[in-house]
Amino acid sequence: MSAKRRTRTIEVEHRSLPTPERMAKVGEHFVQIHDNEGHRVIAIRDAPLDRMLSRRAIEPAEYSALQRFKHHWYHAGLASSVGSVDLNRIFATDTANFSGMARSEKQAHHRDQYRKAVEALGYRSRATIENVVCAEQSLVAAGLALGWDSKPQAIAAATEMLRDAGYRLARLWGIG
Repeated sequence: MSAKRRTRTIEVEHRSLPTPERMAKVGEHFVQIHDNEGHRVIAIRDAPLDRMLSRRAIEPAEYSALQRFKHHWYHAGLASSVGSVDLNRIFATDTANFSGMARSEKQAHHRDQYRKAVEALGYRSRATIENVVCAEQSLVAAGLALGWDSKPQAIAAATEMLRDAGYRLARLWGIG
């Protein structure tokens, strides 16, 4: 005797748009477009650099240069990754793995561009860009890392450091 197995369909909500709660937190920092099929697409622009551009604290050429720095930083393999720990592995350096070397020609190119940018900027500017643009930390956190104690001074120092770095990178790469 074979029993016929009944399957049950579970309805799942497929929401392609952000929730009203998320949109309330975003405020006016989003772009709404329609794709080729007529579907509404919302791109949330709430990263610190995007907010700086929307309130005109940074010029579009500086914004583009800082975004390009982030592009090279990410594709150079410098972004931290979430990995698992193999408990059976011996925790020692593996010289055969070439963990510090570029894994491809593309990654080598991006590392070269990143190094040229860091040479043009210096340590403090690089650290500020990596904090605000790459890691998307707040301007306050970046300013405090620069050594400023008060919140307004920290924001002003980080903003000025980003504007100067963006200007220098735009000149280096011929943007704007």
